[in-house]
Amino acid sequence: MGTPLPLTGAPPSTATRPLRAKPVGTPFTIRDTRLITSTLNRLAPTQVELEIPITTDQLAAAEERAFRRLVKHAKLPGFRQGKIPRKVFEQAYGSDTITHQAIEEVLPDAYAKAVREHDLDPVDRPRMEVVEENEGRPTRLKATVEVRPEIALHDYKGIAVTRPPVTVTDDDVERSLQALARDRATLVPVERPAKLGDLVTMDYEGRIDGEPFEGGAAQGQVAELSADRFIPGFVDGIVGANAGETRTVEAHFPASYSEAGLAGKTATFTVTVHEIKQLELPAIDDDFAKAVSNNETLAELREDVRRRLTAIAESRARRVVGNAVVEKLLGAHEFPLPQTLVDGEVDHLVSDAAGNAARSGKSFDDYLASVGKTEEQLRAELRPEAEGRVKTTLLVERIAKAEQIAATPRDVSEELEALSRQYGQPVARIRKALGNGLLSLMDGIVRNKTLDFLIDNATVTDETAAPPS
Repeated sequence: MGTPLPLTGAPPSTATRPLRAKPVGTPFTIRDTRLITSTLNRLAPTQVELEIPITTDQLAAAEERAFRRLVKHAKLPGFRQGKIPRKVFEQAYGSDTITHQAIEEVLPDAYAKAVREHDLDPVDRPRMEVVEENEGRPTRLKATVEVRPEIALHDYKGIAVTRPPVTVTDDDVERSLQALARDRATLVPVERPAKLGDLVTMDYEGRIDGEPFEGGAAQGQVAELSADRFIPGFVDGIVGANAGETRTVEAHFPASYSEAGLAGKTATFTVTVHEIKQLELPAIDDDFAKAVSNNETLAELREDVRRRLTAIAESRARRVVGNAVVEKLLGAHEFPLPQTLVDGEVDHLVSDAAGNAARSGKSFDDYLASVGKTEEQLRAELRPEAEGRVKTTLLVERIAKAEQIAATPRDVSEELEALSRQYGQPVARIRKALGNGLLSLMDGIVRNKTLDFLIDNATVTDETAAPPS
């Protein structure tokens, strides 16, 4: 076994999210096995070892090119820069310098050729080693690399799933109109006890077993008195209070509360109400319709709202169908997962958790303490989810390849235009900002088109809507 060598200029790793498939329609196909010069040894279902010969002529040509590059920058007394004979250069700098540079050139090309020969789809950078040498000159290389698994596709068309009913009631429309009205409501101070729906300005300080706890106190907090915004008991204890009144309120943290140190505990809060305001909603009439939309009448606005809610409900039902199709496909296909991809997905999920903690003002260590886990325990807990994501991605990629689903220039253009509208930036700037991320955008397009293909080719039965109570 020889010395490990770096692989300068190797193809970039595809182990990061999202997983990128080879371009559909351009598979590596070997028409004449006599052209295959490397040998393949499968070490595991997703790991292979390639034995790659390096011919004398191949290395000699690379050495000559390496020498020509190196000599341009070499300086020796009595010779003009770039005009040093090779033998003199080797005496001064050593022939190994040239050979090493040549190997750095040969490795990527030899490896890429071997990958094409065996139609492999690597998911990580290879580990390269010189396995045979002749007087210090490599004659054979070995590359060990993880690859995407071979997936034998079963039936993926006509999968039987059910779709939830798409219903929009008059009450749904009315709630949406009320939400629009609330967006245009005004706040008016009131001289009466607080009630549900009011906005109150208050100070509070909470204690558990007589001791204050992190996040349990605030000054000048403005909040709507809504039971679903606070832990049970907190709002009930404030309803009925007058401005200037101080109350002692007992509230209970649910057992499922996100902060493990608080879950299931009872806290006592000292609450002082400073100001009470109520929302005054505008009249929902034709004038309101004109103010919040391009409609001339309230009747037109109602129909507009109903169409929007119907589109949302249909989109939600389509997602349910898509999830059901994918779940059935995953259950029908078993194949090994490259651990590099799974590990990368775990890293991504941990990074997401750390990012969410940072946005809420916590360090990652504080987050781990709040959920009562070590990082190792969190990684172990997230691993099944990571495996599911990787399996889904690989399976969808495989179906996309089988159906020759690709991201067309028009698809990319439409996606860039959508991003341009979303961020208010020119398309050219969006494209430049994406950089190599454009490949990820194309991957996303292919995945979405493949999921649409699976949904459109599924056997979908509508669920019967439950009768109104």
